[in-house]
Amino acid sequence: MLVEFSIIPIGIGSSIGDQLAEVLKIVDSSGLPYKINPMGTVIEGEWDEIIKLIKKCHMTMMKSAERTVTTISIDDRKGKPDRINQKVKSIEKRIGKSLKK
Repeated sequence: MLVEFSIIPIGIGSSIGDQLAEVLKIVDSSGLPYKINPMGTVIEGEWDEIIKLIKKCHMTMMKSAERTVTTISIDDRKGKPDRINQKVKSIEKRIGKSLKK
C-alpha cells in the first residue's frame, strides 16, 4: 500500500518548517520506506502501521497548533512490492529516460 499524506498546522504563521521537521523525524524513525516531496510524504507499508504512523504525526502537530489539517491519499494494490520506487521506474521506462527527482 502506498499512502501520501500532508499535515498543515493552522494558525501558527506562514513558516511551518520546524513543525514539519518534528513530524518527519517520526516518519524516519518508523522504519517504513518513505519519500518526501514539496507537498507531502509518501509511505509504503501495511494499513495498520501506516495509519498508526499518520496518527502519531497528526497528534504531534496538534501539540503546536490549535488546528491541524491532515490529508491522506491511498493507493492499495495487491501483489506489487516496492511500489514506492517501481511506479516511477515504470513511467521512466515508458518515456525512455530518467526524470528529475
